[in-house]
Amino acid sequence: MEGNNTEVLTSLLLITTLAAIVPLLATRLQRFRIPIVVGEIIVGIIIGKSGFHWVASDSEIIQFLAWFGFIFLMFLSGLELDFGALLPDNKDNIPFWKRPLVMATESFIITLALGMSVGFLMKNQGMTDAATLMGLILSTTSLGVVMPILKEKRLVTSSYGQTILVAALLADFITLFLLSIDVAFIVKGITLDLLLILVLLLVVAIFLRVGKFLLSIPWLGQVLQELAETTAQIRVRGSFALMVALAALASVLGVEVILGAFLAGAIVSILSDRNNPVLREKLDAIGFGFFIPIFFIMVGVNLDLKALLSSPENLILLPELLTAAFVIKFGAALVFKPAFSWRETFAGGALLSARLSLIIAASAITLDLGMITDAVNTAIILVAIITVSISPILFDVLLPQREEKKRHRGAIIVSSRELGLALAKRLADYMPVTIVSRMPFRKSDLPNPKIHFVQGDARDPAVLRKAGAEEVTNLIALSAESAFNEAVCKLALHTFGIENVITWQPYEQHRLDHLERLGIKVIYPGMATLMALEGSVLFPQSYDVISHQAEDMEIRQVRLQNQRYHHKALKEVRLPGDVLVVGIRRKEERLIPHGETDLKLGDVLLLVGSPAFIEDAVRVLEEEEGI
Repeated sequence: MEGNNTEVLTSLLLITTLAAIVPLLATRLQRFRIPIVVGEIIVGIIIGKSGFHWVASDSEIIQFLAWFGFIFLMFLSGLELDFGALLPDNKDNIPFWKRPLVMATESFIITLALGMSVGFLMKNQGMTDAATLMGLILSTTSLGVVMPILKEKRLVTSSYGQTILVAALLADFITLFLLSIDVAFIVKGITLDLLLILVLLLVVAIFLRVGKFLLSIPWLGQVLQELAETTAQIRVRGSFALMVALAALASVLGVEVILGAFLAGAIVSILSDRNNPVLREKLDAIGFGFFIPIFFIMVGVNLDLKALLSSPENLILLPELLTAAFVIKFGAALVFKPAFSWRETFAGGALLSARLSLIIAASAITLDLGMITDAVNTAIILVAIITVSISPILFDVLLPQREEKKRHRGAIIVSSRELGLALAKRLADYMPVTIVSRMPFRKSDLPNPKIHFVQGDARDPAVLRKAGAEEVTNLIALSAESAFNEAVCKLALHTFGIENVITWQPYEQHRLDHLERLGIKVIYPGMATLMALEGSVLFPQSYDVISHQAEDMEIRQVRLQNQRYHHKALKEVRLPGDVLVVGIRRKEERLIPHGETDLKLGDVLLLVGSPAFIEDAVRVLEEEEGI
């Protein structure tokens, strides 16, 4: 027994060591854009049955860890889904047939039809006994690849980016759902047992209803908040419990366990605050830090390249599947042409051709059912590796390069209210400011000669262009009409690509949630007033500096790069003159600074002080080497 444990631990040591090394190598090879999971599969091939046989692949412990990583991967896939992106936005002034949801749905239907055609063709050639399963496998897309690429290109908020994103989301969600139904049909046939999938969905609906009710109880929310940051880690434990519960229920009902795990992730996504990424970061750390790398490395370990190379027929299989994988997605992307250019259309098809987690999961299920051979399974995994590596490169090549205008640190304020004038006055000392209003202004009304004025409706692109929307980095919409603010913000994002778009919501707090999903900052005056009152009580000195800012005071953000102050308490940092640290941003987290606050490299510090001393403080904090 002890010898067996030693063998397992040795294999696990090798796997975890390689899991730590692969990201380092991937970072060094950034120019090739090799995803980390592809590297994990490749090292698995090297140490597995197609390579040196260094891993005890028959170990029940390692197989369980890989299987649990598989379930956890599906859970995190469900967690990434933003169902709000599927809701049609009836306030956009674009034709119905050009809406992202409509085009994405059409694209997925064509994808499914082409995938099924290839599946039945493969069945006729004797490659598989399950044509529909193979069709679903070829219909998948990797949402985990599509989302980061669109973010990197700053396309997520555009109509083009939303169309591709929703198409990938539909491919992930609907394909997995249909896959579960098809597997149940193959295993049990047309029986009442198929209705057990509806039982699973009913349980999910009950969990959602109960979860929303419990979270609405004030005292319970406070208890959860207190326990979330202690060793109890109640939200993480609750997420695991939900994942295992729905996976176990799916197993009992005879449904694929990955559907249960996926739906558990979707529940957590709906119930948790998408603007607070702390829970997601913790779950990602557990999954991608341990379980999921084991799964992908074991995929490579179990890959049988010899089976693929054993005959000429099998050698033809890989190029055939690879060709089909790209043809299906490029063909389905043609529905984008009425709304976008040919290059954008083909670029969308290239990016949607990326396949990874779901295609590997679907192939593993089909192999377990005995519906495909080891050679076909190996070919499918190689298709995943190739498409996920090539698709981002093709997307870069095919996508038209946008001419980026040089932007300066300026702001457009859309408002006819005194609040807009007051804000313009405060910002004019730091940047060029233009007020856009439907109401006329006299020069004498403007609080500062540096402030420009453009009269017109800000929903008209020509008016915003006249105000300098192609050059500024900030736009603030402060109309009392929510629908007006919404239209202006979307125009600023989609048409002009303004980086920092801000609006407010004076009345209904939840009405503009979908704008926050697009990256628009929404300020709620009631909450801002509450925070101001709280700040004036808890931090009177710092708050006085901000609220009664003298003409010779400046506010500046600086990123901490000086190694000298890494992991130092704020009270140990001696800043020049009258400079104060009044706020700290650490990734997506906002910290209220106090003497014991532990600073970390990369923290963004909000400084207040005299301009001369501020410059000195910035130089000290930005020095990359300590002095």
